[in-house]
Amino acid sequence: MTITMERAPAKVNLSLHVGPPKLNGRHDLISLVSFGDSQAADTVTARPASHFSLAVEGPFADATGPARDNLILQAARAMDEALDGSAPKLAFRLTKTLPCASGIGGGSADAAAALRLIIRAHGGDEALAIARQVAPSIGGDVLACLTDLPGIMSGEGEHYEPLLGLPPLPILLVNSGHACPTGPVFHAYDDTAPAVVPEHPLPPAGRAREADFIEWLTQNTTNSLEAAAIRLVPEIAQTLDRLHALPKARLVRMSGSGATCFAVFDRIEEAETAMQALLKDHPEWWIKATLLGGG
Repeated sequence: MTITMERAPAKVNLSLHVGPPKLNGRHDLISLVSFGDSQAADTVTARPASHFSLAVEGPFADATGPARDNLILQAARAMDEALDGSAPKLAFRLTKTLPCASGIGGGSADAAAALRLIIRAHGGDEALAIARQVAPSIGGDVLACLTDLPGIMSGEGEHYEPLLGLPPLPILLVNSGHACPTGPVFHAYDDTAPAVVPEHPLPPAGRAREADFIEWLTQNTTNSLEAAAIRLVPEIAQTLDRLHALPKARLVRMSGSGATCFAVFDRIEEAETAMQALLKDHPEWWIKATLLGGG
């Protein structure tokens, strides 16, 4: 029996500029995205089977809901339909170590890992091309997660442009355990949404120095959803305050629609030291030091 494995790393929105609701109720956005390393990732394994199935384990398994509704099986069914029923049938096993409803794309990353496993089992460029077409229909972050490279996401997530030259960023990811579902945050944002997507310049061309890139992020970008998320989950503000107080934190921000927040450091050792300090004060929190873009 052949078993294959794919990493499903945390997706971090270093920036997130969101426009007003459209007639379909969705939003256009522009987001600079990067991905964690193995310290902040789910894993998805698969073996050949007679039909698609999913088993879930790990510390956040109970929060994933019924397996039949999981994005992994949605991705598998969508690929099978797009391949006219010829997608290899796989039994998936998800080890869920990323918190759910947390703004770091755990479900989307899991779905993207499943797509990569189906691509590998199917073989050829056809499956990859079809997966890229299918991914946006599964979720707004799935195409970015399928690419698994730093880049710019735009539209409703159906456009993703990988970017070369972005420096790896040592960061600390922190989630206090308060779920922050995406839909309610966007609805809260709609009350004060701008008329258009806020301007989002491209990062400096060429290989940017880490310090210059962090300064550019600070001066030119934001997370449009942060205020709306805090109105719904006030604990996010407390998490941000705690991160701002960390020595040597260069940039503090919320990822996605929350509730996970992050602090950027110059060195991974600084992020790891901050992680140990926070864990002493908040052992119940999910806290991971990881290297964005270094996976």
